[in-house]
Amino acid sequence: MGPLPLILLVSLTVLSSVFAEESEDEYTWHTQKVPLVLNRRTVTLSNPEFRAEAKFVLNGTCGIECQSRLPLPSMSDLENFLSYETVYENGTRTSSEVYFRDFDLQTEHGVIKDTHARRKRQVYGVDSRFTIADKQFVTNFPFSTTVKVSTGCTGILVSPKHVLTAAHCIHDGKDYVKGVKRLRVGILRLRSKRKGRKRKGSKRNQRSADIKPSFQWTRVKRTQVPKGWFKGVSDNVAMDYDYALLELKRAQKQKYMEIGIIPSVKKLPGGRIHFSGFDDDRPEQLVYRFCSVSDESSDLLYQYCDAQPGSSGSGVYIRLKEPGKKKWKRKIIGIFSGHQWVDVNGVQQDYNVAVRITPLKYAQICFWVHGNDADCRGG
Repeated sequence: MGPLPLILLVSLTVLSSVFAEESEDEYTWHTQKVPLVLNRRTVTLSNPEFRAEAKFVLNGTCGIECQSRLPLPSMSDLENFLSYETVYENGTRTSSEVYFRDFDLQTEHGVIKDTHARRKRQVYGVDSRFTIADKQFVTNFPFSTTVKVSTGCTGILVSPKHVLTAAHCIHDGKDYVKGVKRLRVGILRLRSKRKGRKRKGSKRNQRSADIKPSFQWTRVKRTQVPKGWFKGVSDNVAMDYDYALLELKRAQKQKYMEIGIIPSVKKLPGGRIHFSGFDDDRPEQLVYRFCSVSDESSDLLYQYCDAQPGSSGSGVYIRLKEPGKKKWKRKIIGIFSGHQWVDVNGVQQDYNVAVRITPLKYAQICFWVHGNDADCRGG
């Protein structure tokens, strides 16, 4: 599907408002108790090699049926998975072990099953993606929170200085990808390109200005990846931890999107999720999509969203009503991992998959962003 016309955007906004009025009592952000994820100790490691190639399809990942047969991870397993590595812009690296407080294992894994029929997912049938061509829309909230990662992925701005993306955009499970050594993030800005050599300040010169969105790039100061993503830490749940946080060298002025704890699929308005990304088949264009979720496991969402490489790392969001208010608010409740091959009863099948932000993951990401637990007690 081509560029999204202004009239369609207005129509979607009106329909969204009507739906909001009808569902305001049912669909509300409910504050959940968040566990504490605290550092036990941090040690310095040798510098990474930065030799890995960026990959956008993972093979042999444990699927829904496979995960249903796995025992729940123990507290020590989860502490191992949520421990993390940090890589700094000078190439140095540390490893941090974590421990939990106020953690309820049942809450973390309490997914209500709602199985739907499955089908192949990537781009199938009629392409349902929308290109956000209007320069005003693409540089305004919520689309302005979507950023481009220099390794070829997408990310989402979750604070003035932090971008959430997929771990596989940074690390292949064994080593950091080549581009991470000089990692950058591109943010769309409106810029003027003058035509001709008209007298400075003249009205004619101002009228001839061609204002177009273009990327403004900023360096990444620090990168953090959970060890649950690393091969050898776990053979079965790597994709459950396909997320990473990038700290930017310069704070950004535009509005960011907050993270939140995902409710069950039954609590999603219309059962739908939304995300925007920089798909490879539409260079330099922002592509928006929304779709129904077909299934979920404790850590993953399986859905029908049309996508192409480049959209990996997009922030998956929903819109719910704020408690006690008429205002509705968008929050990031997942990270789009991409088109993945998963093992289902010994057979490889393809899915489009997103990582759920669970209470533990919320606590960890929030701690990475704020550096303390005081701002991370309610998700």
